Amino acid sequence: MRHYLCGAACIATFTCQADDINLYSINTGSYVYHLTHNHGQYTEHLDNKFVSVERKFSEQSEYSYILGTMNNSFNDRCLAAGVRKDWAYLGDGLVFKGIYGYVGEFFFDAFSDCGDHGSYHDFKKVTGVGFSPYIYHGFQYNFTSYFGMDVGLIIPSVFVITVQWSFR
Repeated sequence: MRHYLCGAACIATFTCQADDINLYSINTGSYVYHLTHNHGQYTEHLDNKFVSVERKFSEQSEYSYILGTMNNSFNDRCLAAGVRKDWAYLGDGLVFKGIYGYVGEFFFDAFSDCGDHGSYHDFKKVTGVGFSPYIYHGFQYNFTSYFGMDVGLIIPSVFVITVQWSFR
C-alpha cells in the first residue's frame, strides 16, 4: 500500500510540474552594443555571456520573474534579477515589453567583482553593494510558440538583441 501511495504522489508531482513547464522560458544569446562613448573599451557583441530563466506569474499574466547571470560592460560576472512586463500585444507574435531589474553583486564569489567598475562601482561607494539598475524596453517577435527574438535598449544607450526559448 505504501508503494502505491508513493507512486501516486510521484505521478501527481510530475503532473504538476509538467503543467507548469509552459510558464518557463530560457533567454540566451544576448548581443550587446554600446551606442555612445564607445571606443572599444566595453564587453560587447556576444561576449556578455547572458543566460537567464524566466517564469510567468500565470498563463494569462503580463508579468514574469527573471533570474540569470551575465558579464557586465567591464567583463565582471553579475547576477541579473528582474521583472518583465508585457505592455502591448501588437498582433502576429509581436510584443512590446519592459524589463526592470537589478544587475550586480551577490554573496557568491563568482559575483564579487561586479561592483569594481563604472556605475556599479558608483553605487557600491554609496550603498556598499555594487550594482546597476537596468531598465530595458524592446519588441519581441515570437516566430513560433517556443522561439522568439527581441530587440531593444537598456537605458540610456545600450542596444540589445536576445533569443528566447519557451516551453509552450
